[in-house]
Amino acid sequence: MTKKLTWIIWGLSASCLSAPVIASVLESALGTNGIDALKLHQAPYNLIGRKIAIGQVEIGRPGMFGWDKAVSKNRAISLAAVFLRNGPAKSNSGVDAHAYNVAGVMVSRDKALPGIAPGARLYSSAVGSTKNMGQPEECLSAQHIALQNSGDVRAINFSFGEPLSRDPRPEATLDGNALLTLCIDWSSRVHDVVYAIAGNQGKGGIPIPTDNFNAMNVAFSSRRGRVFNKVDVANLAGANQGATRRLAGKEFNLDGRPAISLVAPGNNIPLINPDGKLKKVTGTSFAAPQVTATVALLQELADRQMRTKQPHWSIDSRRHQVMKAVLLNSGDKILDSGDGLRLGMTRTLIDKQNQNWLDSDAYKDPKIPLDAQMGAGHLNVFRAYQQFNAGQWQPSSAVPAIGWDYRTVNLGASVDYILAKPLKQGSFVAVTLSWDRLVELNDKNQNQQYDVGENFRDRGLNNLDLYLVKTDAQNSDTGAVCSSISQIDSVEHIFCPVAATGNYKIRVQFRQKFNEAAQPYSLAWWSVPIN
Repeated sequence: MTKKLTWIIWGLSASCLSAPVIASVLESALGTNGIDALKLHQAPYNLIGRKIAIGQVEIGRPGMFGWDKAVSKNRAISLAAVFLRNGPAKSNSGVDAHAYNVAGVMVSRDKALPGIAPGARLYSSAVGSTKNMGQPEECLSAQHIALQNSGDVRAINFSFGEPLSRDPRPEATLDGNALLTLCIDWSSRVHDVVYAIAGNQGKGGIPIPTDNFNAMNVAFSSRRGRVFNKVDVANLAGANQGATRRLAGKEFNLDGRPAISLVAPGNNIPLINPDGKLKKVTGTSFAAPQVTATVALLQELADRQMRTKQPHWSIDSRRHQVMKAVLLNSGDKILDSGDGLRLGMTRTLIDKQNQNWLDSDAYKDPKIPLDAQMGAGHLNVFRAYQQFNAGQWQPSSAVPAIGWDYRTVNLGASVDYILAKPLKQGSFVAVTLSWDRLVELNDKNQNQQYDVGENFRDRGLNNLDLYLVKTDAQNSDTGAVCSSISQIDSVEHIFCPVAATGNYKIRVQFRQKFNEAAQPYSLAWWSVPIN
């Protein structure tokens, strides 16, 4: 009973209430009123995550058909493999309904309740009882999943977290230096994996590793009417809002960095239990795997484009920084009125105070790239497809209105992307820049893997800035129309209106060095040209 309670508390599930499934509920979660993913399952897209490996790390694990009695009558979820930390899972041991629900969001093959990427290969590891396990074992489990499928796992889901009360550091705070947080940032870079982390919720208590730099933290939305367009009240708010200020450093990032990247549906989501019965679930636990599974859909597209040798596609499309930039840049913020000037966005997302993106500090202050509650907006899988499908474009020649790129910028230098067509007055431009904090493993035995007892070295975050400038402008500081110039974030994000029709360029600038003098980055942009 104690172990079961631990799983319930540590998993980020707010409620799991039995309820009948109504078709419209599913439609609003994965359909056009939710993340608009089902469209990609159909022709002409035909994307279900085929052959793409994704992962899952939790306290428990989903049951595997043919291996665990708990799912002996339920074939809805097919798993590639299950583990206990970095070894094989024991039959009928560690099976957890919460982990099964999370897996269902990603890879369910049930016709009535399909997962977002039912064709993906899901590898799942259970850390085990929390009594004798902690961040070292959680890091070991994450690494083990990252090394599956011959080291080709594109995204890993974390629908649980560590409380600061269990962190062995004296006076521990969310400063990015917990072992598990460092592990996530290290693995993101070394294994080239997108980590989707369930955001802290309720009164917090499980915030590690939400103080990461290189992963994506996900909050959850609820419906107003039929549309998922409001940050659910159960999510934690920003560190400076009212009574929460006293919790800064305990439940919010110590330096004021926003802890949320994206928002995805998470209120009253119908899912299948291991016994085949249906229930509704609520929490960030069920929002994060939507991001994980979306990566599988996009990566199937990337593999298809490279296999058929399409122009403007390269191995760079597999980079975790590219996925992060694409997903953030395609998030919904403000409903488009039908003229395309707001980039075809499908909803106006509002926070817990009923304010939208245009009311936010992130919109008004260039030093704040993402909103504390809304991140870059609401996950929209079809818009992410549109952003990614535009392809990779290099700055050596003019670039189209929509696209992405991955390359390196040197200290003191800048890279300019000149937009081929003039931008339309009154239209919005969205641009996202993503790069990594440099975390290295102190590899005592030189086996190039993390082992329990080893630790990590934080070498800091280089400072990159992002600008939208008139094409003929030379100086970023005086010629910028819009900018994102945070000194503490690993993301810069611009969402701003074009004041006057004209020719523009996007500039990536390497301002300050804290580790290496060459910084890899990814850039995604979306704009509206004149016809």
